[in-house]
Amino acid sequence: MESATPAEIGTQALPPSDQWSTAPVVPAPVCRFENFLGAERAGTLLSYAISREADFSAGTVLDPLSGQISHKGRSSLVLPVTSTVFSAHLADCLPLVQEILGHRAALTQTLTVLTSHGEGGHYGIHTDASRVHDVGTALSAVYYLHRRPRGFGGGQLRLYDTLLADGGARPAESYRTIEPEHDTIVFFPAGAFHEVVPSTCPSGHFADHRFTLTTWISGTGSAAAASASASASDGPFRIWPWLAHAAERTRPLADVDHDHDGASPIALPAADPATRLALPAPRRTT
Repeated sequence: MESATPAEIGTQALPPSDQWSTAPVVPAPVCRFENFLGAERAGTLLSYAISREADFSAGTVLDPLSGQISHKGRSSLVLPVTSTVFSAHLADCLPLVQEILGHRAALTQTLTVLTSHGEGGHYGIHTDASRVHDVGTALSAVYYLHRRPRGFGGGQLRLYDTLLADGGARPAESYRTIEPEHDTIVFFPAGAFHEVVPSTCPSGHFADHRFTLTTWISGTGSAAAASASASASDGPFRIWPWLAHAAERTRPLADVDHDHDGASPIALPAADPATRLALPAPRRTT
């Protein structure tokens, strides 16, 4: 067969333009684990969450300008918790998470709440800037729990891309959808815009709700210092300062000395060398 003759796409099909589009859309880095705690631990934790029904209260949001606490844009129940066991699991997998996400800052503490979404439960587009002091270096982690078969519908996490334009950054119209699968956990930058889409719960029973253990992992370093220490090859890390810039308007103007849902920080332990997760070393061939 003879090779095809290249065709010229002329100005009639593609008219000349005086201006090119220079607004890239960059996806937020994300890392997801399945079977994070294992069937036995996940089942025990779910039973614990269900048993504490009477202790949950309405989740709140913090207005970044006024500093006022409200329920605007959010319908969920929360219970502040601490867990050294769960923090140990986080510590063991964080080296791998940071490698995948291109994250270079030191992480030293966690802040955790149990959440419950039932009929109409949702959380509008937001960042987690109100939960941490430096949104440019903090991580958000969402661990999912629910009965099987699933007693709710919806409740997916939408993680928005970041649009870089006009010297700034803002959430794009595009996003990735993450299903709330039992015993899975997802990590992403705390500065990334995200939302929880509305859920349904036909039975109306609390035990059939969508449960999460939501954790914010932060440190004492700054995004600027972490960025300066990153090498030129740290491609994924380059998005972190832009995410922080996009989230700046959602950060409280004044430092907040307590969490608006009542959560208390605890120290993040060091990873156990015996159970620490890391990327496997590349195989050498001769």
